[in-house]
Amino acid sequence: MGKVYLTGAGPGDIELLTVKALRVVKEADVIIYDRLANPEILKEAKNGCEFIYVGKEDSHHTLPQEEINEAIYQAALKYENVVRLKGGDPFVFGRGGEEGIYLRERNIRFEFIPGVTSAIAVPEYAGIPVTHRGITVSFRVVTGHESKNKDQSQIPWENYKSDDTIIFLMGLHRLKVICRKLIGIGKPKEYPVAVISKGTTAEAKTVVGTLEDIYEKAKDLPTPALIVVGEVVKLREQLSWFEKA
Repeated sequence: MGKVYLTGAGPGDIELLTVKALRVVKEADVIIYDRLANPEILKEAKNGCEFIYVGKEDSHHTLPQEEINEAIYQAALKYENVVRLKGGDPFVFGRGGEEGIYLRERNIRFEFIPGVTSAIAVPEYAGIPVTHRGITVSFRVVTGHESKNKDQSQIPWENYKSDDTIIFLMGLHRLKVICRKLIGIGKPKEYPVAVISKGTTAEAKTVVGTLEDIYEKAKDLPTPALIVVGEVVKLREQLSWFEKA
């Protein structure tokens, strides 16, 4: 039986791939990769490496998560070095924990390789710090895509009345709901919001607005997209550096 490397691919810019992740990619016998992993990374694999795509797109999954778990397990029975390449970091809404548990229950050796999470890197490339002295001392990372099997939302909206920066991942399709919920708990309609599409890549685009108008401004942006809510959004005017005017 082989070993599985549950590997974070970073947020998009291939140069944000870690040295350790690059090493295991080059040594891999098979790479099981998702939609958010930069496909350029696959070019670093050795000759003969097998590639298995298990990407999940809006309203369409190549494989359900249970079948992805099984595909990783079957690869470990066949190959010595298995890389499960996941966009961002395996533990930040990447379901890496589920894959690790599945392997542990079947006595497959595994290792986690952290990746640069989009929750911090994408705003940073857009010139938006998630914390800033005098503005906010903390930030929250929240899924914008909850399980359809839950009867009620697991998001504790009432806890978001503070001035923490809030980063919603995978939430563009629920942007109107998110804004309505935040206004409903007392945040001003003019509270700053940014939506960043395809962050850290050459196609990156950032739209800035308020809780009241951001939906109309950003509704046509392509995914993947990340939502930043907080006064730190205003710093983009001074700190923007990556996107072309």
